[in-house]
Amino acid sequence: MLCVWADYKNEAEVGEALSEAFHQGLVKREDVFITTKLWNSDHGHVREACKDSLKKLQLEYLDLYLVHFPVAIRHTGVGTTASVLDKDGMLDIDVTISLETTWHAMEDLVSEGLVRSIGISNYDIFLTRDCLAYSKIKPAVNQIETHPYFQRDSLVKFCQKHGVAVTAHTPLGGGLANIEWFGSSSALDDPVIQDLAQKYKKTPAQIALRWGIQRNTIVIPKSSKLQRLEENAGIFDFQLSKEDMLCIKAIDRKLRTNQPEKFWGIDLYA
Repeated sequence: MLCVWADYKNEAEVGEALSEAFHQGLVKREDVFITTKLWNSDHGHVREACKDSLKKLQLEYLDLYLVHFPVAIRHTGVGTTASVLDKDGMLDIDVTISLETTWHAMEDLVSEGLVRSIGISNYDIFLTRDCLAYSKIKPAVNQIETHPYFQRDSLVKFCQKHGVAVTAHTPLGGGLANIEWFGSSSALDDPVIQDLAQKYKKTPAQIALRWGIQRNTIVIPKSSKLQRLEENAGIFDFQLSKEDMLCIKAIDRKLRTNQPEKFWGIDLYA
């Protein structure tokens, strides 16, 4: 699986790498699952935004296309991924575009063959329920923040009950970046995770990722370091016991570590 987000502004670079890999025969297109997201400012320009991503990625189709956040904001040009603030320093939300309208435009992408699957990201139970109600093509995925300190069992179970896979976009709690940006606490430093790491002779990160796998979520840790990438993949040669899964369940703090309010001047989760 290859995850690139328009907001990270890495699609063009990834596209160059993919093109070279395909040209050299290192990998076939059908063997790579590629995901990107619709940014908030492009809710009224879904097809154009998708086509822009495809052009940058040098692809004919996406395997999965996600609505990045359940909010439409002022449009600033396709693919610009700006987050414009109003005169009061708050995110300039566009109240003329509904999430239902955005979703039906996403469905059109499937009909057109531009994407294979569509999904949502950062949707709570109520928004997910609404999407299921008005969708002709139900979301394949809800990508959310979830980790040992922010387990969100109700949302995870609701999605799974209704056939929506759950992807954890911050399965380790965001690491140093979220600690520095938002002053968050890391579950990897929790004594329970530390003790289990010693017990299983694994790293705290591997314990957290294995926990995510065993609750039937898809974990997508982010790292640019080869050692960490290899470490993150080393979670399929052991299994946490039921007792240890319960130990981790008990450390839930309902602690969201990713807080865009710091940049947007508005708490979308309030």
